[in-house]
Amino acid sequence: MTSIKKLLTATTLLAAMSAPAMAAQWDMPMAYASSNFHSEMGVVFADKVRDYTGGEVDITIHAGGSLFKGGEIKRAVQTGQAPIGERFMSAHANELPILGWDNIPFLATTYAANDKLWATAKPYVNKALSAQNLVALYTCPWPGQGFYFKKEVKSSADTQGIKFRSYNSATATFAEELGMIPVQIEAAELSQALATGVAESFISSGSTGYDRKVWESLSHYYKVNAWLPRNYVMVNKGVWDGLDSTTQGQVQKAADETGAACSTKSQALANWYFEQLSSNGMSVEDASPVFLSELKAIGVKMTADWLANVGSDGQAILDSYNAQ
Repeated sequence: MTSIKKLLTATTLLAAMSAPAMAAQWDMPMAYASSNFHSEMGVVFADKVRDYTGGEVDITIHAGGSLFKGGEIKRAVQTGQAPIGERFMSAHANELPILGWDNIPFLATTYAANDKLWATAKPYVNKALSAQNLVALYTCPWPGQGFYFKKEVKSSADTQGIKFRSYNSATATFAEELGMIPVQIEAAELSQALATGVAESFISSGSTGYDRKVWESLSHYYKVNAWLPRNYVMVNKGVWDGLDSTTQGQVQKAADETGAACSTKSQALANWYFEQLSSNGMSVEDASPVFLSELKAIGVKMTADWLANVGSDGQAILDSYNAQ
């Protein structure tokens, strides 16, 4: 009997040692529609993570604000309600001004320049996020931002009193400086807001206009290329620190590859979105010289305001970027 017990014990231990570890099941809320390229790349990221970790980390994507609304995602990840999530980075600039680094008007208006700016800002951003129990895994830029209107606009004389959908402090500032009325609206709610007149204008890339079919309510898009804002995928720092170094490396490898692929996809889609807006009846054109001049003057003021809010880290980012 003793021999049988020893054999059973040894067999049980061997089975336990050979059994795969229980997979970490991560729900990943994302704010944008499943058809948006950011959400599509989130699925790519999840697949890569599953592949590289041998299934030890299994991520389920919840697009379109279906698990948490856009404005709730960062808090959900911070507090552990979700282990990972994606959000528009500068949407948090009110609480953490350094996260508005990518909304400095007319500073880095190409994908290559934007990559350099992110590389410069990254250590400062990660330091700030770490203090909020977050780790940024990857970021991905949107195409350059332009203005949507329901009428022809040639200068600020044409924008007075317009209800303007804002998504962060920078866009609200643009609205106010142009005599418009900023209204905070999430991307998932934009179509309804335009249809009901809650908003009549907004600044974004061609991507948002295409995703939300804004030609049903608006008629004009003006190319401004004010900035290339970024979404970022963040993970709860406690969850991240709970992974062993090998798994962290595998997840980060997936993140690095996805971030690069997402940026490439964004650049490839930029002009295609304009073509889709145009084919659906919208007027798509460059902003008038007068309007663009007004916007750049506002941009100078916004840059000064950002530096005042961020302090020495903001100045260090700009100094380092401009020295390149």
